[in-house]
Amino acid sequence: MPFADRLNNVETSAIRELFKLLGKPGIISFAGGFPDSAMFDVAGIQQAVNAALAEEPGAALQYGATEGHEPLRTQLAEFMRRKGVGDIEPQQLMVTTGSQQALDLLGKTMIGPGDKVIVEGPTFLATIQCFRLYGADLVSAPVDAHGVDTDRLEQLVAEHKPKLVYLIPSFGNPSGALLTRERRMKVLEIAAKYKTLVVEDDPYGELYFGSEPPPPSMLALSKDVPGSREWLAYCGSLSKVLSPGLRVGWMIAPPELLAKAVMCKQFSDAHTSTFAQATAAQYLKSGRMPAALQTVRTAYAERALAMGKALKRELGDAIEFTQPQGGMFFWAKLTGAGGKVKDAAELAKRAIEQGVAFVPGTPFYATEPDPSTLRLSFATADVGKIEEGVGRLGRAI
Repeated sequence: MPFADRLNNVETSAIRELFKLLGKPGIISFAGGFPDSAMFDVAGIQQAVNAALAEEPGAALQYGATEGHEPLRTQLAEFMRRKGVGDIEPQQLMVTTGSQQALDLLGKTMIGPGDKVIVEGPTFLATIQCFRLYGADLVSAPVDAHGVDTDRLEQLVAEHKPKLVYLIPSFGNPSGALLTRERRMKVLEIAAKYKTLVVEDDPYGELYFGSEPPPPSMLALSKDVPGSREWLAYCGSLSKVLSPGLRVGWMIAPPELLAKAVMCKQFSDAHTSTFAQATAAQYLKSGRMPAALQTVRTAYAERALAMGKALKRELGDAIEFTQPQGGMFFWAKLTGAGGKVKDAAELAKRAIEQGVAFVPGTPFYATEPDPSTLRLSFATADVGKIEEGVGRLGRAI
């Protein structure tokens, strides 16, 4: 069939392909980017469903506004105010079908064939695929444990004059990096100085370990950098903190961009499921979210600590990593020390044979992939499974 030329720019997700190999009985998977379904607040979501059908059955089951279900927009605005965005109003955000749709809408509204777009190296695989589908010429900005290198980012912005810059500042997928407050301010200064749209993707910001949250979002900090707010789009999601099955995300953006995104969403799905939106609104209204989040944070922190200790014990100097402070992922690099495997794709094959899976890091790079890198998720395995799985990984290497 004569498919659209844009499909020549993308290929099937390497991670999705990897899942086809995970049918082996007894395999321990560190490959997925899923939250732990055992920790979903099923009782709270059930109550929210019942409340939505009892209080607003017509609105919950009928077509709705493309911008989003008004009670949910109100709750999300309050959620953002608690995160430090004090001046946000419901009409300044639109509800999307997961934050993935927000990225797609940004691609539709902002990117044409050949347009330069700067992403982190490494970054979220689906973003690479989405932006390439619209013809983006992707440029990678390097990342360390403290997030994107802002000095290098400014050089790249000045050189390429991109349509937009895409960043995951808090516990990014796959890097796990946490952008410092100083660097967040620098990004905002770059946005205002070069009049370049910065997209802040924030699905993991609430999954911090310990008592101290990460630095405020760039959206919250933009009030302190004149001119930056008009060059900033924020994507949020309930997938990692409530339920991915609800498919509820949101986008906050300058009015002109938001209007274009709403128009494109009309063509796409008319609106996000009103039933899912009404359920999410009732859940946020119930006040159960803080306790549910604390349960998840405690469990993930314990698992991350266990994985870090196990990696040091079982792989020693054959692997390098920074212990994550939140999120769901370890980003690691094989060193080849002692003659051990240095290629992550080769290790992945050996690991499957030993009954453990992870994702090689190469697909997460838009340019200049590092074949020695890999991503490990600790979110869905308990401490016992983590220790056993890393032990298997040690045998594989």
